[in-house]
Amino acid sequence: MAKSFGRIVARHPLSSLRDGLLLSGFMTFAVLIARRYDIFAFLESLADAEHPISTAETVVLLVLLIACVHTFIVRRLTEERWDTLSASEIAGEMSKLRELALQDPLTRLPNRRALLAGLESATVACNAGDRRAAFFILDLNGFKSVNDLCGHSVGDHVLQVVVERFRRVARPTDLLARLGGDEFAVLSYDVDRACAIAIGNRFIGSLANAISADGYVHELGVAIGATLLPDDGSTCEAILHNADVAMYRAKAQEGSTLAFYDTAVKEVRSVREAG
Repeated sequence: MAKSFGRIVARHPLSSLRDGLLLSGFMTFAVLIARRYDIFAFLESLADAEHPISTAETVVLLVLLIACVHTFIVRRLTEERWDTLSASEIAGEMSKLRELALQDPLTRLPNRRALLAGLESATVACNAGDRRAAFFILDLNGFKSVNDLCGHSVGDHVLQVVVERFRRVARPTDLLARLGGDEFAVLSYDVDRACAIAIGNRFIGSLANAISADGYVHELGVAIGATLLPDDGSTCEAILHNADVAMYRAKAQEGSTLAFYDTAVKEVRSVREAG
């Protein structure tokens, strides 16, 4: 307890010194009053071990001493409590700022920075042989016309509807993120190729029905480029590049398409299945 209080005092040296001097002066003043203002007699009495101090004087001095010590301790503990509250508030604000830095403001999805961090970790784990994963880049078909014809506010509404549909078909363990504009990404853990095909087709199926927004009906599709970890790249940059290559091949196809990057023959193989 004494060591802990000593650390508190050490963290507030100036205010502790100020209060110490103030309380010392107050005690000196109180003692002088008790000695009837005769400071010289008081100083002489300090050297006289037999100088009598009355019971009343003893009680008053003891009460004053307790009051001074109590005041000093209470002030230190109050400062410590305020410091703790301030540190807690700062930590809370910093946590909110970190969360916002990793979140897309429109869709509330993780943003590109958060996705890259997750993909980097997944790449390391997959290269070590601890797990397998699939990475998808999703680019909406037909979204540009929504902004061109209806404006960006309608486009934002449509994107939010798309995200809600994507959320419903994503697995709880999938990392669904917005890369920017109408481009999204999904990182799926512990999947093989067959499972990756099923996941990709669920996202395609989520846009099978038209989206109604602000009196307009919008028919959208999605081009999906997929890579498997660690088969299709040993680095985060390679995975991103290869998924992008696969997505552009899917984009060149008619309608919604899922395309995998094949490192064995350096080509993209399109895979179509009924949604």
